[in-house]
This record gives sequence, C-alpha cells and structure tokens, in this order.
Amino acid sequence: MVLGHEAEEAQVGKTLPDAWDYKGKPAVRSTTGGWGSAAMILGVEACERLTTLGIAVNLVTYLTGTMHLGNANAANDVTNFMGTSFMLCLLGGFVADTFLGRYLTIAIFTAIQATGVTILTISTAIPSLQPPKCSKPGSSDCVPANHLQLAILYMALYLTALGTGGLKSSVSGFGSDQFDESNKQEKAQMTTFFNWFFFFISIGSLAAVTLLVYIQDNLGRRWGYGIVACCIGLGLLIFLSGTPRYRFKKLVGSPLTQIASVFVAAWRKRHLELPSDPCLLFDTSIGATTSSSSHLKQKLPHSKQFRFLDKAAINNTEKSGEILKVNKWYLSTSTDVEEVKMVITMLPIWATNIMFWTIYAQMTTFSVSQATTMDRHIGKSFFIPPASLTVFFVGSILLTVPVYDRVIVPVAKRFLRHPQGLSPLQRIGVGLVMSTFAMVAAALIEIKRLHMAQSHGLVDDPSKVIPLSVFWLVPQFFFVGSGEAFTYIGQLDFFLRECPAGMKTMSTGLFLSTLSLGFFFSSLLVTIVHKVTGDKEPWLADNLNKGKLYNFYWLLTVLSVLNMGLYLIAARWYVYREHRLARELQGIDDQLEEE
Repeated sequence: MVLGHEAEEAQVGKTLPDAWDYKGKPAVRSTTGGWGSAAMILGVEACERLTTLGIAVNLVTYLTGTMHLGNANAANDVTNFMGTSFMLCLLGGFVADTFLGRYLTIAIFTAIQATGVTILTISTAIPSLQPPKCSKPGSSDCVPANHLQLAILYMALYLTALGTGGLKSSVSGFGSDQFDESNKQEKAQMTTFFNWFFFFISIGSLAAVTLLVYIQDNLGRRWGYGIVACCIGLGLLIFLSGTPRYRFKKLVGSPLTQIASVFVAAWRKRHLELPSDPCLLFDTSIGATTSSSSHLKQKLPHSKQFRFLDKAAINNTEKSGEILKVNKWYLSTSTDVEEVKMVITMLPIWATNIMFWTIYAQMTTFSVSQATTMDRHIGKSFFIPPASLTVFFVGSILLTVPVYDRVIVPVAKRFLRHPQGLSPLQRIGVGLVMSTFAMVAAALIEIKRLHMAQSHGLVDDPSKVIPLSVFWLVPQFFFVGSGEAFTYIGQLDFFLRECPAGMKTMSTGLFLSTLSLGFFFSSLLVTIVHKVTGDKEPWLADNLNKGKLYNFYWLLTVLSVLNMGLYLIAARWYVYREHRLARELQGIDDQLEEE
C-alpha cells in the first residue's frame, strides 16, 4: 500500500493537473508540451504572417494595375480586407473559448485560410477571371473588372480574412498552453517563447515584403500566391503532425459573454435600489456559484465608478444564504461586475489608439501608389517593387526596439524614475506623436512629387516615371515603423497588465480591435473625402498626378493632433489597475478605522 501510494504521488508529479493530452488523459510533462510542441505552433504563425501581409502589402497594385480599379476603391479594398482580418479575431476568440478550443480553432481556420489563398491563386491564373489588359496605365480603354471577377476575388480575400482571424486569435494562447506556469523552468521557457513568437512574425513580414513581393511583380501573381498557398498548407500539416505532443486546456467561456451578461442583469434590475453597504452585493464569497464561471477569481474591492452596473449583483432571491446555481443573465457576482468596470475604464485609451492604425493603413495603400510613380532604380539594373518599400517600415521597427532598450530606457529610468523606463501609456503617446510626424512628412513629400511631375510635363501621363527617387518616401515609413515599435508594445503591455485576471483573453481582442477599427476608419475617411471632393478637383484621383493626396495627408495630420489631445486627457484621467486597487483598499482601511 505504501509503495502504491508513492507510485501514485510520483505519477501525479509527472502529469499536469490542468492540462490533458489528445486522448483526454492528464498530460505527461515529459512527453507533451515544451519547445517541441511550441516550435510547430510558431511555424504556422510564420506562415500566417507571410500569407496575410504577402497579400495585403502588394494588393493595391494588383487592384489598380490588373483589376483596373480606381485608387480610392483599391485603397478601401485593402483596408477593408485588413480590418476584417483583425476584427474576426474577436469571433475566433469567442469560438475558441466557448465551443471548439484553441487547437480545433487553429486547425479549422488555417484550412479556411488555405482555401481562400488557393481560390485567389486560381483567380490570378485564369485569364477570364481578370479584365483585358490596357494599352497603357490610365488610358480610356481600361475596362474595370466585372461583377463575376470581383465576386471571386472578394470571396478569396474574405475567406482568407476569416481564416486569419480564427488562427490569429488562438495561436499565441495555444503556444503558451504548452508551458506550465507553476514550473519555474517552463515559466522561463514561456517568456522565451513570446520573444521567438515576435521574431517569427518579423521573419514572416520580411519575407512577405521582400521575396514574395519580388516574385509577384517579376514572375507573376499566380506564382506569388501559389507559393503562399503551399506555405499555409505546409504550415497546417506541420501543426497537425504535432497533435500527439500538444497540451490541451479546458474551455473557460468567453469574457464577451461575461460583459454582456452583466449589462443584461443590470438592465433587468434597473428599477431596484442599490444597497447602502456594497458588502450586501452578491459574490462567490457567500458560498454560491454562478454558471458563468467554472474557476475561482481574485475577489476585487468595490469601486464607485459606473454604479449602475452594481445592480447586476443585487440578489433579491429568497434563498440568498444557501448554495445555489444562478442564472448569469439575471444575477452576476460583484467580482464579475468589477472586472467589467475595469474594462470600461480602459475604453478611452482603447478608442484613442485607433487613429494610429488609421495612419498605419496608408503605408499599404497610398504610399505604395506613390511609389509606383517614382524612380525605383538602385544602380542600373535592380528595380525595387513598390510594395517592398515596406522593408524600411519593418527595418525601423527592428532598429527602434534595441535603441529603446539600450538608450531610451536607461535615460528614462534616471529622469522619470519608472522601472520600465516609459510607462505603457507614455510609450503609446510617443507612438502617436511619431505617426503625426509621418503624415507631415508624407504631405510635404507628396507636394514635392507633384511639383516634379508638373515641371517635367508628366501630369497627364501616369505611366511615365517621375525623376524623383522613391527613397524620398522613407521618412513616412520610418516614422510609422518607429511609432509602431512604441505603440504596439505599449498597447500590448497596457491591455495585458490592465485587463482583469479573469478576462485575460479579452486583452488580445481589445488590442487587435484597435487595428481593425483603424483600417475601417481609413476606409470611411477615403469614401467621405472621395465623395466630397468629387471628380473635378479630387484629392484621391485615379491619376495621382492630377490629385491632391497631400490634402488627405494634411487631414490625417489634423485628426491625429486632435486625437493626441483626447489621448492626453484620457491618459491623465486613467489610473493604473494596481494604483486603483491600492486606493480602494486604503479607503476600506480608513473606513474600518473610523468605525
């Protein structure tokens, strides 16, 4: 019996209490998870980044040059594609947390993405799925793509976007599931995993904006997209081959459901009076459980903000002292309510981050269109593809990160006395300022480009190259890239740190939704500007040499400055979670002392 008990304890030490293998048995530490599993997950993420960016970064030239759409429509198609990809991450996260789990979500949505890219490849290989070629760009004989051709193109793009959303929402979380946070060694490996995760994203991005764009422009779209389709298919096979080694976690439910249930419960009891003592509000501490959560949460002190939501935790049942299972759509715990309140306080910061990604969207649309009209030669023989200018964007990110760590952080620690150098909100603010500088640079460079076109008599012929080096566009790419290094990491740090412990999956969704809404807001602005300026003196003309793109950049500059003012107000008003909790606890202590 003693030997049997010791053997049982040894077996428990070898297995994980909160993870299972693909057969549904407790996961064995030595044969599941770890770097062997994580490497296969990193592979599918690299393929996803190569696929999405490889399509998006050069899509505007395909829409204008091959499908013969106008610059404004092409720009909107690109930003709508990217915006949908990121917005669908919310759907993917909901499906993964509530129904399928992360593994099945990744597998199914990767297959959907591969299907979308395959259809896109076929559409570029069959001549009847494209309009006839023009005699020269911008000429009157250019026939735009018909409804059938556009329908097949959009079906391919949005299937790809759907796959991207589902895959991207779960891949980082499933990767972290392969490491046990309670184990010191595996917890250190998890930190390394996220570093490699960012590295693989960068590798996929670099391959997309250099090698893949070059293949698309020189060998043909069918070859470029065909390679992408093969890559994502290979990534899916590698991912599936790791199934016996993966660790799986139980579904915990979506935080979106928690937020919705708190609002519904509060609305249902809107006519009830709040108790004078917050301790009378319903919470798990009284011994009841709710159907909305199967795991324990850290009890949070009551806050005075958004008191209407407290009504969701009013327990007006007769059996309030007994153990019972309650309907989450009628009664929420006080802790659930406080977590929702925390998310609401983050929304002003969330909303003012959208403008950065609106400016970011211009780097894959109008900046690429500008590059197509400029001199892109290096030496006598090498010709830079327009979309490959994004390499300066990626390069500025890779340059800014070490400069920040080695130079800015030590200086900021000394003068600002912050352990991280700059706080997350300060980092976001720096990124917003840099994005404003990017639009100022873009407007000034566009004025110079138009001046060169006029002085050389090239206004009416967009097919002719303006004798102005494409490297004049580098400043706007540099400012946005450096700004992303500050804003992206600052946003990620902010949402991960400030989201309540019970709603951690919400942090990725909030972050990615700012990207999505930034792209959609860009589409809205382009549509409004194109409609208001009309056809006589359009800002966003099909022939950029006859347009006033610089006015659109000035408009973005003004909006960015206004947004920066709102952000400063929101950042000044916001109190970090740890400080807010400390204040609430201090208030409770002071009240107890008075009593």
